[in-house]
Amino acid sequence: MRLLRHINEVKSNYKGSVVALGNFDGFHRGHQVVIGEAGRMAREMGLLLTVVVTEPHPVSFFAPNVPAFRLTPFRERAQLLEQYGVDQLLVLPFDKDLAQMSAQDFVLDILVRGLGAKHIFVGYDYRFGKGRGGGTDVLAWMGDMEGFGLTVVRAVTVGLEGYAGEVYSSTLVRKALQNGEARKAGALLGHWWTINGRVTKGDQRGRTIGFPTANIELGESLEPKLGVYAVRVKIEGQDRVINGVANVGKRPTFDKRDILMEVHLFGFNEDIYDMHLRVQM
Repeated sequence: MRLLRHINEVKSNYKGSVVALGNFDGFHRGHQVVIGEAGRMAREMGLLLTVVVTEPHPVSFFAPNVPAFRLTPFRERAQLLEQYGVDQLLVLPFDKDLAQMSAQDFVLDILVRGLGAKHIFVGYDYRFGKGRGGGTDVLAWMGDMEGFGLTVVRAVTVGLEGYAGEVYSSTLVRKALQNGEARKAGALLGHWWTINGRVTKGDQRGRTIGFPTANIELGESLEPKLGVYAVRVKIEGQDRVINGVANVGKRPTFDKRDILMEVHLFGFNEDIYDMHLRVQM
């Protein structure tokens, strides 16, 4: 997957693609329908599939002091999109300029001139532009004028017990995680919910009681309900999967106030400090 950090990085020979727009936080089953339908059309038309997202999340830009809420910070989301067959990922910096850009200018500068979009896919509730002033109606109107097609993917409803009839959404996944329902969150996502973080140095007290742990700060990731979870762990750059147990908590026994994840890997005794782990819950 080609990763682009600015619209000017889109070379002429990579323009004219099928484009999917959205934030895709969590990349849940509803998001997968949008990307899946866009990918199907791209293959039929013999075009690349481009996904456009922003970083940081607009909520983080407008309200930087809100508690961490991301289901899939950038690193994890990019990996999920690549696994789903996305050819290009354009990451627009969400700054003052982008926040003030009108919906019409976004379409003209980013989608038409920048990407040369042939067809655009969005979810039914997609909003964009200054003050969220643009929606599917603006895209349809400008598509008629500028010559690109538009597909609006309807809401996808859940069939899981306890959530039946609700629409797949990042909010629904957050609710499950904050209730400590990691497996249900995974069912809503259609994949494991994953904390992707670097192993940091702790006080190593676990080693003194024969239970060494890898400490991982949650960073931008949502804080799930505090407690102990069965996990699968992948070390970045390696194919193996290691089973383990993770505690998400404040570690009050040692007078620690910061929330972090402590992961114990079964039958594992290697030095992984400073390495990235993908902890799947």
